Order: sequence, then C-alpha cells, then structure tokens
Amino acid sequence: MSEQPAPPETDPTWWQTFRAAPRVLRWSAYAVIGIATFVVLLLVVTVAFALRPVPATTGEVEVPGLGAEVEVIRDTHGIAQVYADTDADLLRAQGYVHAQERFFEMDVRRHVTSGRLSELFGEDGLETDKVIRTMGWRRVAEQELAILDTETREALASYAEGVNAYIQSHGPTEMAVEYTLLAATGLSYEPEPWTPVDSLAWLKAMAWDLRGNMTDEVDRVLASLDHTPEEVARLYPEYPYDRHPPIVGSGGVVDGVFEQNASGNATRNPRRPAYSRDMVDALEGVRDAVARVPDLMGRGDGIGSNSWVVDGEHSATGAPLLANDPHLGVSMPGIWLQMGLHCRQITADCTLDSSGFTFSGVPGVIIGHNADIAWGFTNLGPDVTDLYLEKVEGETWLQDDEAQPLDIRTETIEVRGAEDFELQIRETAHGPLISDVSQEFSSVGANAPTDEPDPTGRGNGYGVALQWTALEPGTTADAILALNRASNWDEFRAAAADFEVPAQNLVYADREGHIGYQAPGRIPIRKSGNDGRMPAEGWVSANDWTGEFVPFDGLPSVLDPEEGFVVTANQAVIGPDYPYFLTGDWDRGYRSTRIRQVLEEEGELSVDEMTRLQLDSTNPMAATLVPYLLDVEDLPSGYYRDGQELLADWDFSQPADSAAAAYYNVVWSNLLRLTFHDELREDIRPDGGDRWFGVVEQLLEDPAGPWWDDVDTEETESRDDVLRQAMVDARDEMTRRQARDPGQWRWGHLHRLDLRSSTLGESGIAPVERLLNRDGYEVGGGSSIVDATAWDASLGYEVTSAPSMRMVVSLADLDRSRYINLTGVSGHPASSHYADQTELWVAGDYLPWAFSRAAVEEAGEDSMTLVPDPDDD
Repeated sequence: MSEQPAPPETDPTWWQTFRAAPRVLRWSAYAVIGIATFVVLLLVVTVAFALRPVPATTGEVEVPGLGAEVEVIRDTHGIAQVYADTDADLLRAQGYVHAQERFFEMDVRRHVTSGRLSELFGEDGLETDKVIRTMGWRRVAEQELAILDTETREALASYAEGVNAYIQSHGPTEMAVEYTLLAATGLSYEPEPWTPVDSLAWLKAMAWDLRGNMTDEVDRVLASLDHTPEEVARLYPEYPYDRHPPIVGSGGVVDGVFEQNASGNATRNPRRPAYSRDMVDALEGVRDAVARVPDLMGRGDGIGSNSWVVDGEHSATGAPLLANDPHLGVSMPGIWLQMGLHCRQITADCTLDSSGFTFSGVPGVIIGHNADIAWGFTNLGPDVTDLYLEKVEGETWLQDDEAQPLDIRTETIEVRGAEDFELQIRETAHGPLISDVSQEFSSVGANAPTDEPDPTGRGNGYGVALQWTALEPGTTADAILALNRASNWDEFRAAAADFEVPAQNLVYADREGHIGYQAPGRIPIRKSGNDGRMPAEGWVSANDWTGEFVPFDGLPSVLDPEEGFVVTANQAVIGPDYPYFLTGDWDRGYRSTRIRQVLEEEGELSVDEMTRLQLDSTNPMAATLVPYLLDVEDLPSGYYRDGQELLADWDFSQPADSAAAAYYNVVWSNLLRLTFHDELREDIRPDGGDRWFGVVEQLLEDPAGPWWDDVDTEETESRDDVLRQAMVDARDEMTRRQARDPGQWRWGHLHRLDLRSSTLGESGIAPVERLLNRDGYEVGGGSSIVDATAWDASLGYEVTSAPSMRMVVSLADLDRSRYINLTGVSGHPASSHYADQTELWVAGDYLPWAFSRAAVEEAGEDSMTLVPDPDDD
C-alpha cells in the first residue's frame, strides 16, 4: 500500500510553502480562512437560534389557569395525546401544545385574517391586507362570537388561556426562529395575547380557500369576450351524471325534508347581462385582487378531497372502515397537527375523547374519531359566492332605478417601515366592493353598458361587490366541538346542522355498524334572475338572493345505503332533479368513479386495502387519450416513436418511477398548449385538471372542430395535427429535461413536491430558505387522480396541491387505524418532527394511530405534566 501524504496540519513543508507564497496569495488565503470561519460561526449561531424554540416535551411545567394536572404523552413522531379531568383543562392544554409547536404559524394566520400582515412584513403585505380588510373577516368573527353557544365560547376562552400561558412564559425568539430572523431585519415585536376571535377568524380563512366557483364566474366572462356562448359552453361542459354517479343516487325533498327514496323537480331560467368593456375591466381587476390573498391552507390550486366509508359487509373486519384525504395546497409546515384529547373519565364536566387532525389556532379535533363515531370531510363546493356588477356614483349605487346609499367606513392599516395606509371600504346591499382594492378607483368605466344608452351623459362607473355566506356570522365553531362529542347518527346530524361555512360533505361511521352521509352548509336560494354561474347585474333586484337558505333538513343525506358504501370526491352531490340549486361547477367525478370501481371490484376491504386505494395513481384521462396517440402513424422518425412505444404497454398508472407517465403528461401539457393557448387569455389557460379532461374528451370526437385550429397560422390544423405535434414536442422536451434514452425518464423527476414556508421561505435569501423549506421530493399521482398530487399545466409539472393527510379508521378496533401527515407536527425547522412524516407520506406509508390509553402508553416516548400555577387563586 502506498504511503498517504500527511495532512496539512502535520506536513512540515506546508507552513513554509504558505509563507513563501506571494503576498497577494497569502492575503487571499487569509480571506478564505476568515470567510470560512465566519460561515462556521454563522451556522453555529443559526443552529443555536433555530434550536432555541424547540419545545420541551418532558418534565413538569406550570400553566396558569389549569384546574388540575394534565398529562401530555408524545410518541416517536411528536404526536401528543392529552389527558385531563375537565374539558376546560383539555382545551387549555391543547392551546398550550399548539403554541409550543406552531405559534408563529398561528400568529401569521391571525395577522392575515385581520388584515394586519403589513405590520410584520411591511409593504409586501399591504395588497393582501386591503383585500382582507375590505371583506372584513375579523369584523365578522367578532360578531360571530356573540351568537355561539355558551359552551363553545367557554371552550374558545379555555383554549386561548392555554396559548397565552405559553406566550407569557416565552419571549419571541424562544417561540420561533422566524421571530429571530425578523428581528435581524429590525422588527421590534411582542406578540399580543391570543383571543377567541383569533380562532374564529381562521375559520374564515378555511372558508375562503374552499369557497367554490367564484373564479369561474369571472373566467366565463373573460372567455365570452372572444368566443360564442356555444364555444364557452364547450369549455364548461355539463356534469356527466350518466358516467360519474353523484354521492346520493336517489331521493328528493318532500315537504321540506330530504327523503332517501323520494323524488323532486325544479327549474331555473336566469337572465345574464351583456358585458361591456368597462364591466370586464372591473371583473379582471377583481380577479387580480383575489389572487393577492395567500393560499391560507397551503399553496396551489386543485383543492378537493377524497373520502369514503364501507359498512361491515364490505369490510374484512366486520365493522365499518372510513377513509379520508383532504387535498389542499402544499406548504411548510403542513396544515394539520395530529393530536388526541382524552378525558380520563367521561363526566358532565369532561366530555371529550377524540383523536385525529387539528388546526393550530382552533380548539377540538377537526377530522378524526372519538370513542363511538368517525367522520371525514370533502369539499361540497356549493355556489355560496356571487359577484355583482354595481352602478356606482359618488356615495350611491343604483338598484331598480333608485339611488341607494353606500355603507362607507375607513380603517387604518399599519405598515412596517412606511406610513400608515388609510383604507376606505364601501359596501352595497350585496356586499363589499372588492373592486375598490383591485385598482385605483372602483368606478372603472366612464361609459354606459353597450345595451343601455346613458341619456344623461354623465357615464356610469362599475364596481364589483362580493356576496358570500362567510361574510355573515355563523355557527361552524359550535359544530366542531359538537362533532367531537357526538356518539350516534342523530347527534352527528345535529352537529352537522351547525356546520354552515364552508359547506362540506360529511361521511360517517359508528361502532354500532352504521355508515352515512350528510351535506351541511348555508347555501343561498337565489331569485329567478341569477343562477350564480356568471356575475349578475346588481342594479336589477331580480338577481338578488332571497334571504333564505336551503333548509338543513332538505339537504341530501343517506344512512346505511343499500350498496353498502358511500363515496365522496367533490363530485355532484345528487342528480339534476333535486329541487334546490347547489352549484353547476362540480368536480366532474373521475376520482369518485375510480374509487367506486375499486370498491365494487374488491367487495371486501381490509385496512391495508383502504390505504392502497388512497394511493391509486390510475390516470382516468389516459384510457381515453392514449388510443388516439397510438393511432398517430406518421411521426417523423424512430426517435419520436420511442415515446409512443412507451404508451403501448402502459397500464395508465403514474408512480414516480414511470417513464410512460412522464411522457404522457408532457404530451398532455403540450396538447393543451397547442389547442388552447392561441385562443384563450393567459389568466384562463388550461390547468389540465378534471374540467379539461371533460373538454378534451368531447373535442377528440370532433377531429375537425374549430378549437384544434391554430388561429396564428395560415393553415387549418386538425385534431391529428395537434396530437402529432404534441408528441413531437413532448419527445424533445423529455430529451431536454431528462435524457435521450426513454428508459431513464421518471415522472417523479418532473413532478416534484416542494414544501415551502409561505412567509420567510419565499424571502429570496438562500440560507433562510434552506432553513425553512424542504424541497425536491419525487412523487407519483397527478391531477384528478385518486392520489391527487395536482399540477398546473400552464405553469409546469411541480405539485401545487396534494393530500394534506391520509387516514383510515377501523371501527372494529380503533387502535388498528392508520394515519399520516404531509409534513410533521412541529413548525420548528430544527425539530426532528418538522418533516419526519414526509418521507413516509411520499413512500405511501402510514403510522399506527394509537387511541386507547394502553396503546398510547406503549407508543409513548416523552411525557410532560402540565400543572396548575400555585399562585392562581
């Protein structure tokens, strides 16, 4: 063996060689050493500051307000199970633990929902603050507190006491490294005490992200500027009830009550305005304003969810199984924390024994199970928002030729590092003029509508008002805690009746063997002039809401359906004969149909089979499109046929390592670009999701249809021309992006999951972003697939939304249930639980879900005791 050279520290010639070097070189070396030393010191300091907020999870901690000792047992992934003797102490402890793990996230959320983001982040937050203040989320939350049940107000207060106990005993830099980083930029900041209104305001954020078809209203108008009504209709095809069954397959409303075996009918015949250029300008401005509101439940489009429940006859356990995976925008940290809230003994003062997924900032378990029942959510997606074009002049707006006074108020927005901003907020009877914050003036046009001459010559300005059910006080907070306490179907439905905003599909199972479904929500009944699909003329009272809402007893529900299962995946809730209008913009049902197909084929499912179904990556569009792609015969050469050959034996599944899936999705992206980008404005170009599956399915049957033609060329292109070019472009793109050899292509290499902090993780400062973000996970699945890792074909292949968690509840043995979180329970980047579930999530693995005290103790790693403050009276 040859002798190894001595390291520099022991080489007798190293120092002499360095001393003999030219002076400039020596100074360069000194500089390098100095920089390296500084970097090491910076890393040490950064790590120290990052570690400082990681909470203690063992020992004894005094918590003011507690009535007795509370145990907090954490497992190897930091998931806390809390044990107490009263509901008040349980919720105080939940608030304390939430603050331990996620206070910065909670604090940012309350700043967002109050329109106070600028106080932390300066002018970068001002546009968001304007929109939120104009809608008045916090004002509504303040009104809401007064109408909640006394028990709910007490619960919110107890939770806030727990949060405040943590705030009072920790300085900002002890609570989050983000406060240290902000302090380094000159921010002097002490968090305010937490209040019940802070919790309620977050429910408005949840409602905003799940609000329904508001953007579609504007997009239909924008599409109509350049296309006929028939062409626009092809971009928004009707729901295919014959191919994708609704959630509830039968039933109707009889004397105001929904009955599973009844039927009902209703019709609507709305009048739509003729849109002038000025109206369109106003609507485009509103679209821009809406885009300024951050994705508060994570980044990205493609919001949806899967849930299904099977009865004992379809379960290998002999008892119901319930599965749920909500699809939300991706972020770091993720939206959920797993947690259990357990009364040591159920009494009149201690009623909670629930476990599952919680929101930091909100008391109770949002989705999960208790000792008797399990429940899951998907977005029902009813049309609960309407945009109204308003004729605005000065301090008045017009309706039925009468001038009405605007409701006007002024609010001050504090802006860090700049002067305060005085915001004037104006409202009509329909709601706030959100056009006021989308451009300099809300009166955006000086001309009258094209169909209404203005004999006065004064000109009409147009504003756009937002009417939305979440802008009225509601009782959703009552529903959350009532779900936690429900023990049977009747109590579950009573809780659901209070779940007003956002309207959700609720699936149900219980230990007695029952399964069910309930649609809740405050869904407006409109007058005959408005079906909610496009912005309405606010100056015509026939377009108003009636002031009444679909009665809860009239909303679809089903208990123990004959087929033995319920599937909800954002598809239509019920058939077109249902007498109330819910929406016309359902998800088109590809995911729900695939889930139903597997349930029918399996017949009887185990917990493992339920989890595998959540990971199903079959692309429903591929079965339609691939035969057309295989029929393309005149590709230029073998090089271009290489990709086509991958599709010949493809099973249409999209795991991360699939070469065929990579090529197919790049073809799909190019097909959408070649077909639609020449004719659609940039804001409304295809994202490639379920609606575009339906659009392209129809177009494929019309090979010479006008949408195939590229209006920018002299030739007239056909379907086959576009398919051929999409395959050629896809082959070139894959070679450029990955490799010439198709055997080296991977879908996951294109389809990456980046988990980024929505605040400082987007700072542009590389060390900060590396500290806070977790990027580069290669994943399978895709848009409108059961494994719903959505991507936007107009932007790229990166994941924009994904299953934010996955869970399967076994009602036969709750300890055999399984769950997984997209990230981890901690919001601290130096914590081992910041992203410790992500690799498992990517791999399709799950964690055991301990519920019984014995199972919790067996899984326990750390135990902490919260004790009353001896100075409390």
